[in-house]
This record gives sequence, C-alpha cells and structure tokens, in this order.
Amino acid sequence: MKRILLALATLSLATVVLAATEAHTNALIDRIKPSGNVCVSGEPCDTAQVTTTTVAQAARDGATVYQQACLACHMTGAAGAPVMGNAGAWAPRIDKGLETLVANAISGIGAMPAKGGCGNCSDEEIAAATEYLVNNSR
Repeated sequence: MKRILLALATLSLATVVLAATEAHTNALIDRIKPSGNVCVSGEPCDTAQVTTTTVAQAARDGATVYQQACLACHMTGAAGAPVMGNAGAWAPRIDKGLETLVANAISGIGAMPAKGGCGNCSDEEIAAATEYLVNNSR
C-alpha cells in the first residue's frame, strides 16, 4: 500500500513539475518573441503583422547642430578643441581645406569622437556644422 501511495505521489509531483515547466517555457517564449517584422523590398512579407512608422526629421542647419552638439567643446576649448572665433587656432585647420575638416569631423580626430559624439547627426549635418564653425572662425 505504501508503494502505491508513493507511486501516486511521485506521479502527481511529476505532473505538477511538467505543467509548471511548460507554463514557464510558454511565458519565456512569449517574453522573447520578436516585437515586429523586417520586410525586404521585393520579397514576400506578412503585411498583416507589419506596422510601418515613418519618422521624418528635417535636416538641421549648421548653427543648430553646433548649438546642440558642438558648442560644449568648441566654445570652451575642452580637450584641445579649437574655439569658434579663434582665427589663430582655426587657420592651420582651414588651410587643410573644408573637405579634410569635414572628413575629420565625421570620422573623429584627436580627442574628438566621430561626429563629435552626435550619434543622430547625418554626415550632411556634420558638414553644415563644420562649415558654420569655419565661417565663424576666420
């Protein structure tokens, strides 16, 4: 009799453990499922599950990018950055040409990280900010 009760208790416990494991597995699968789909142009896509969000951001002008991303260093000279308006500091850089200055601003140079750390700036915006700095530093 004790063996039968022990077998039934073991079977009940195994059933509970398996049910809990299945519930845990299903909850885990639900938590890590993709939150969206990526569709490639020209390939079939399940459009019933696709939500398109378009965020259009107008390009910022050089003055705006300077105010938002460049000012902290190029106004104070932090980490050796040439201060806007200091013609002496800018002259040797300007002599290298605007194209070189823009390339350095985009890829980073010295202590300045790529794009001056402005991760949401386009190359065109960095070029506009560089031109703004140069025009105000001659």
